[in-house]
Amino acid sequence: MAAPKRGRSASAQSKPGRSLALILIAIVALTGGMFLSGNKTPRLGIDLAGGTSITLKAKADQGSAVNKANMDTAVDIMNRRVNGLGVSEAEVQTQGTDNIIVNIPKGTNSKEAQQQVGTTAKLYFRPVLASEPSGGAAQSPSPSATPSGSSSPQPSTSPSASSSPKEKASSSSTASPTASATSQGRAVTDGLKAGSTPTPSTSASGSTKPSSTPSATPSASSSAGTAAAKLQAQYAALDCSKPAERAKVGGASKPGEPTVACGQIRKVWYKYVLGPAAVDGTEVKKAQAVFDTQGASGWQVQMTFSNSGAKKFADITGQLAKNQPPQNEFGIVLDGEVVSSPFVQGAITGGQAEISGSFTQQDAQSLANMLSYGALPLSFQEQSVTTVTAALGGEQLHAGLLAGAIGLALVVIYLVAYYRGLSVVAMASLLVSAILTYVIMSLLGPAIGFALNLPAVCGAIVAIGITADSFIVYFERIRDEIREGRSLRPAVERAWPRARRTILVSDFVSFLAAAVLFIVTVGKVQGFAFTLGLTTLLDVVVVFLFTKPLMTLLARRKFFANGHKWSGLDPKSLGAKPPLRRTRRPAGPATGSADPKEA
Repeated sequence: MAAPKRGRSASAQSKPGRSLALILIAIVALTGGMFLSGNKTPRLGIDLAGGTSITLKAKADQGSAVNKANMDTAVDIMNRRVNGLGVSEAEVQTQGTDNIIVNIPKGTNSKEAQQQVGTTAKLYFRPVLASEPSGGAAQSPSPSATPSGSSSPQPSTSPSASSSPKEKASSSSTASPTASATSQGRAVTDGLKAGSTPTPSTSASGSTKPSSTPSATPSASSSAGTAAAKLQAQYAALDCSKPAERAKVGGASKPGEPTVACGQIRKVWYKYVLGPAAVDGTEVKKAQAVFDTQGASGWQVQMTFSNSGAKKFADITGQLAKNQPPQNEFGIVLDGEVVSSPFVQGAITGGQAEISGSFTQQDAQSLANMLSYGALPLSFQEQSVTTVTAALGGEQLHAGLLAGAIGLALVVIYLVAYYRGLSVVAMASLLVSAILTYVIMSLLGPAIGFALNLPAVCGAIVAIGITADSFIVYFERIRDEIREGRSLRPAVERAWPRARRTILVSDFVSFLAAAVLFIVTVGKVQGFAFTLGLTTLLDVVVVFLFTKPLMTLLARRKFFANGHKWSGLDPKSLGAKPPLRRTRRPAGPATGSADPKEA
């Protein structure tokens, strides 16, 4: 039984190069990925690199008041929108009773982040009653305008109309792709792919009216009176190319009332008359951005409705499919702005829909992100946007790095003085751990939005002690075996199982503490917890794949195997006992020669 054990032990000792080669390949691969990605340094947090600070003021909304519960909910939603995994170091916190401060580090798309945190994300699906390009002279529809089922749409006879981006896309589209899209339950964005004309005023009978007089359409969906007249006048005077006018429309309307709104399609602003909301955005159970690899739709936002939302969506699309354009379209209205106005040719059932069209990847992901994380319970007005400098953070970072360097120097001095030759193993292991930590932090910046802030730097400094502690545990176990009279090579192997258990238990406790701290805290403290947890995992990797194999190789060298006084493993200085086997061998024959029966 003993011989096979020695064979396996010898085999394990003879192949430490495999582990060293594995960790070397990992370092080379990660470093290469870092240089190829162009991120040669970790992304810094707002306290080290500066950034943007946004102040938002809460306003009471319909059916909701500015109170602590709603403010806390808004902070939580904003945090999830901006931080994603929670480690991008964008800070969202309340100030006073009705203000929220958002700090976004440099390197983050501040405009996109600003939209993410301040957008209420109230979504409604409203039927389109009229629409036309806005921002210039209104174009009258051509008398030969064709319905959406036509395979070859006719553009407006006006020269300026033909230069519209929407006209160009319409005239170059293929014949009737909407039929196939509708059969798949798909909502095609922008109403461009079925050959519908951009002019909004086509009546149900197919006749056209001047685009500047949309009175027939609003009147068909609202009671006669001053409200209808006011809506008509507002629509006629609306110029969506002006930000001041866009801010006045859409957001203030009630879901159950008709309204006018603006929307931008391929860099061209359009104005709309919309009917009462048919489906609420809260009925959207899930939304995600995907790329259509089987068609020409590009980036899409796939939506899954709840049971009640699926029925409402099927009802409204079924009704709209009976109308002529643009009354066969529904406006997807986000915070009062039409983000898309797809048309339908049949009821979309099954609770699945896709918003597609001229989305970029960023647009699709932004919309899906806001819909997935839900609507804010309050409306917010942007009070100020300021730029934060990194002067103070830079001084603190310099002081922190100086403190870390002093601490590392003291650790090295202690290792050299106490462990002597073994200190080479410890310092090499610390160097490998530092390289892995730096490279992974650099890669995590663009991957998950990780940003290095001052607490994260503190976590990395604390990790020096955790990593050094693992080496000390293993070295002391080896010394204990040598004190028992064993030579170095068997001592290295026998000490490993005992040291391994201690190291794993210690690192598990550290990782558990970091995980709990990461879960129960927010903001900068999460940076400390994340860095501590990451370096703890790397400590296990380095000890198993580098420190132990390196000790196995060094145990074969005479300098360490013979117990040189500067190796740190000198049996005499450790007070080693005489070899156990030498004391037992002469005692065996003497005891065996005596026969107790002869006595």
